[in-house]
Amino acid sequence: MSEVTTAPGGPLCGEATVPSDKSIAHRAILLGAAAEGLTRLHRCVLGADNQSTLAFVRSLGPVVRQHGDEIRIAGGGWDGLRAPTHPLDCGNSGTTMRLGAGLLGGRPFAARLTGDTSLTGRPMRRIIEPLRFMGVDIRGDAEDRPPLEIRGGRLRGITYRLPVASAQVKSAILIAGLQADGPTTVIEPERTRDHTERILLSLGATVNIETVTAEDGRQERHIMVPGGQRLRGASITLPGDFSSAAFLLVAAILVRGSDLLVRDVGLNPTRTALVDVLRAMGADLEVHQDVSGPAQAEPIGHIRARHSQLHGVAVDPALIPFLIDEIPLLCVAAACGTGVTRITGAGELRVKESDRIAVMATELRQRGVEVHELPDGMEIRGLQTSADPARLPLRGGSARSHGDHRVAMALAVGGLAAEGGITVDGAEAAEVSFPGFYEQLGRQRRTP
Repeated sequence: MSEVTTAPGGPLCGEATVPSDKSIAHRAILLGAAAEGLTRLHRCVLGADNQSTLAFVRSLGPVVRQHGDEIRIAGGGWDGLRAPTHPLDCGNSGTTMRLGAGLLGGRPFAARLTGDTSLTGRPMRRIIEPLRFMGVDIRGDAEDRPPLEIRGGRLRGITYRLPVASAQVKSAILIAGLQADGPTTVIEPERTRDHTERILLSLGATVNIETVTAEDGRQERHIMVPGGQRLRGASITLPGDFSSAAFLLVAAILVRGSDLLVRDVGLNPTRTALVDVLRAMGADLEVHQDVSGPAQAEPIGHIRARHSQLHGVAVDPALIPFLIDEIPLLCVAAACGTGVTRITGAGELRVKESDRIAVMATELRQRGVEVHELPDGMEIRGLQTSADPARLPLRGGSARSHGDHRVAMALAVGGLAAEGGITVDGAEAAEVSFPGFYEQLGRQRRTP
């Protein structure tokens, strides 16, 4: 697959499911490998990024077996992890590299972490600095980019205030902290995804979380893990990935006559801010949460989306950490609405699989959209008109994924609202997080 064309057609209807939440799967696989005993991960439908994490832990010694949609990891605890015999290829997955560095930081051997061209171009200073404070011998190139050379050993617990809200940096520090002498505390100036904390609790770890009022009156979140902890294998059910579900939901919102239900989706409140933003834009979205699970488990439920007319909003920068992965899709939704949508506080997008701010601005302009690029976001003037709501808002033609899975899928969704459709070059990038995305999109397009 190199090119895929999506074009206007029938509505998206019926019911759908999506692959497992890849953020949760990364953490469950890595921490399951460090646990003592058997960890069973249920409802596993994994993309290329998660497959990189599976290969990563297999290279460290644990036996990993897949049985249908279940993964079984036979862990031998921290001391069961062995020195790899070859460089650990993280593929395109920044999560594998960053959390993997935390995992290896306390192990008494050397390892080399590398990846594809995109990953080796991404900065790693935000994990290198705190891990060095803990005693890890870790280094990248002159600009702290991969490959990373790590020699782990005895660690000391630290208290570390995140300079920028980042669940990956937080997680790397906490995972290293489990192996340290003394407690490790991460201070979040803004709350980030709490998947790591939930997985740790499921594996029997002690995690203390406290909300503290800072001197300037802001509420900070302090997450502390005692050092020297042992993890125990457990049974964990993975919810469907909200970020994957979002592409189907927005597609339904944009296509007239659509009424689509996505089942068994993760509803962690640190992930679902896109629902709030889309509702503020006028989207018809219903969320039904299953409240029967244990307290530490990930919340799960169903989301129903119907075709809606959208209008522009100013996105609260405080929400950005909770919808950072969906911003390329939000850009397409904004372009297909009326009025101006303003996105700020998203500078992190400059160093993802692509510079998602620059890439989305370029691709939307080619679709006829007026976009004003900002250092940390953009302003998008929607092309829809209230006078003719049936008019397709986007100009069709060729587009590029720039090797970025979320850009590829966002542009494909835009093709459903573009005159003549959109042909995405490099469409195979979607396999990183949503295997079979284009086929799924096609299956849902039927008359109710």
